[in-house]
Amino acid sequence: MKNLSLATIAACLLGLTVSDASAFTSRDGSRVNPVSDAVFEVIPKTGGSGRNYWCAAGDYAQRALKTSWEARLYIARSRGASETTNRRSAVQFTLQPVLTGSSEQASTAGVNNLMRGDTMRVRDAFNLCHQLPVGF
Repeated sequence: MKNLSLATIAACLLGLTVSDASAFTSRDGSRVNPVSDAVFEVIPKTGGSGRNYWCAAGDYAQRALKTSWEARLYIARSRGASETTNRRSAVQFTLQPVLTGSSEQASTAGVNNLMRGDTMRVRDAFNLCHQLPVGF
Protein backbone atom coordinates (compact mmCIF):
# COMPACT_ATOMS: atom_id res chain seq x y z
CA MET A 1 0.00 0.00 0.00
CA LYS A 2 2.84 2.37 0.89
CA ASN A 3 4.55 1.66 -2.45
CA LEU A 4 1.30 2.36 -4.30
CA SER A 5 0.96 5.74 -2.56
CA LEU A 6 4.56 6.67 -3.38
CA ALA A 7 4.05 5.62 -6.99
CA THR A 8 0.90 7.76 -7.21
CA ILE A 9 2.68 10.81 -5.78
CA ALA A 10 5.64 10.31 -8.11
CA ALA A 11 3.32 10.04 -11.12
CA CYS A 12 1.54 13.26 -10.13
CA LEU A 13 4.83 15.11 -9.73
CA LEU A 14 6.05 13.79 -13.06
CA GLY A 15 2.84 15.02 -14.70
CA LEU A 16 3.39 18.51 -13.29
CA THR A 17 6.95 18.54 -14.55
CA VAL A 18 5.96 17.48 -18.05
CA SER A 19 3.30 20.20 -18.36
CA ASP A 20 5.70 22.88 -17.06
CA ALA A 21 8.40 21.72 -19.47
CA SER A 22 6.55 23.23 -22.44
CA ALA A 23 6.35 26.64 -20.74
CA PHE A 24 9.05 29.25 -21.35
CA THR A 25 9.86 32.26 -19.18
CA SER A 26 11.17 35.28 -21.07
CA ARG A 27 13.86 37.65 -19.89
CA ASP A 28 11.23 40.06 -18.55
CA GLY A 29 9.41 37.30 -16.64
CA SER A 30 6.50 36.80 -19.05
CA ARG A 31 5.36 33.22 -19.64
CA VAL A 32 5.17 31.80 -23.14
CA ASN A 33 3.12 28.66 -23.79
CA PRO A 34 2.56 26.82 -27.07
CA VAL A 35 -1.07 26.85 -28.22
CA SER A 36 -0.44 24.70 -31.31
CA ASP A 37 2.51 23.76 -33.51
CA ALA A 38 2.37 27.18 -35.19
CA VAL A 39 0.98 29.49 -32.47
CA PHE A 40 2.30 30.47 -29.05
CA GLU A 41 0.80 32.62 -26.33
CA VAL A 42 2.50 35.33 -24.26
CA ILE A 43 1.17 35.88 -20.74
CA PRO A 44 2.84 38.83 -18.95
CA LYS A 45 3.39 38.89 -15.19
CA THR A 46 0.80 41.63 -14.55
CA GLY A 47 -1.24 43.21 -17.31
CA GLY A 48 1.77 44.13 -19.37
CA SER A 49 2.43 46.75 -21.99
CA GLY A 50 2.94 46.06 -25.67
CA ARG A 51 6.67 46.07 -25.00
CA ASN A 52 6.27 43.07 -22.65
CA TYR A 53 4.32 41.04 -25.21
CA TRP A 54 6.67 41.73 -28.12
CA CYS A 55 9.79 41.25 -25.97
CA ALA A 56 8.62 37.83 -24.77
CA ALA A 57 7.58 36.79 -28.29
CA GLY A 58 10.96 37.81 -29.72
CA ASP A 59 12.84 36.14 -26.87
CA TYR A 60 10.88 32.90 -27.31
CA ALA A 61 11.23 32.91 -31.10
CA GLN A 62 14.99 33.35 -30.89
CA ARG A 63 15.96 31.28 -27.84
CA ALA A 64 13.35 28.50 -27.83
CA LEU A 65 12.42 28.19 -31.51
CA LYS A 66 15.90 29.17 -32.80
CA THR A 67 14.43 31.36 -35.56
CA SER A 68 16.43 33.87 -37.53
CA TRP A 69 16.77 37.42 -36.21
CA GLU A 70 15.23 38.58 -39.50
CA ALA A 71 12.15 36.34 -39.24
CA ARG A 72 8.86 38.13 -38.69
CA LEU A 73 6.50 37.65 -35.77
CA TYR A 74 2.78 38.11 -36.40
CA ILE A 75 -0.04 38.56 -33.92
CA ALA A 76 -2.43 35.66 -34.50
CA ARG A 77 -4.94 36.80 -31.86
CA SER A 78 -5.28 40.19 -30.18
CA ARG A 79 -5.18 40.66 -26.42
CA GLY A 80 -7.75 38.49 -24.68
CA ALA A 81 -8.16 35.71 -22.15
CA SER A 82 -5.40 33.11 -22.09
CA GLU A 83 -6.16 29.73 -23.63
CA THR A 84 -3.34 28.00 -21.73
CA THR A 85 -3.77 29.54 -18.25
CA ASN A 86 -6.48 31.19 -16.17
CA ARG A 87 -5.07 34.67 -16.81
CA ARG A 88 -7.22 37.41 -18.35
CA SER A 89 -4.56 38.96 -20.55
CA ALA A 90 -2.61 37.16 -23.26
CA VAL A 91 -1.64 37.68 -26.90
CA GLN A 92 -1.04 34.89 -29.40
CA PHE A 93 1.81 35.05 -31.93
CA THR A 94 2.90 33.04 -34.95
CA LEU A 95 5.74 33.05 -37.45
CA GLN A 96 3.34 32.20 -40.29
CA PRO A 97 1.59 35.20 -41.88
CA VAL A 98 -1.03 32.99 -43.52
CA LEU A 99 -2.52 32.25 -40.07
CA THR A 100 -3.29 35.95 -39.57
CA GLY A 101 -4.51 36.84 -43.04
CA SER A 102 -1.53 39.22 -43.36
CA SER A 103 0.89 39.51 -46.22
CA GLU A 104 4.56 38.81 -45.60
CA GLN A 105 5.24 42.50 -46.30
CA ALA A 106 2.74 43.81 -43.72
CA SER A 107 3.91 46.94 -41.97
CA THR A 108 4.73 47.17 -38.30
CA ALA A 109 2.07 48.90 -36.24
CA GLY A 110 2.67 50.67 -32.95
CA VAL A 111 4.11 48.53 -30.18
CA ASN A 112 1.01 48.89 -28.00
CA ASN A 113 -1.64 48.25 -30.71
CA LEU A 114 -1.47 44.45 -30.36
CA MET A 115 -3.97 43.85 -33.16
CA ARG A 116 -4.30 40.67 -35.23
CA GLY A 117 -1.95 40.84 -38.19
CA ASP A 118 0.51 43.30 -36.59
CA THR A 119 4.07 42.24 -37.34
CA MET A 120 7.62 42.88 -36.17
CA ARG A 121 11.03 41.33 -36.85
CA VAL A 122 12.31 38.99 -34.14
CA ARG A 123 15.35 41.28 -33.67
CA ASP A 124 13.19 44.37 -33.11
CA ALA A 125 10.89 42.54 -30.71
CA PHE A 126 13.84 41.16 -28.74
CA ASN A 127 15.42 44.63 -28.55
CA LEU A 128 12.33 45.82 -26.66
CA CYS A 129 13.54 43.62 -23.78
CA HIS A 130 16.42 46.04 -23.26
CA GLN A 131 14.41 49.26 -23.07
CA LEU A 132 13.65 50.82 -19.72
CA PRO A 133 9.98 51.19 -18.79
CA VAL A 134 8.39 54.63 -19.17
CA GLY A 135 8.79 56.75 -16.05
CA PHE A 136 12.02 55.12 -14.93
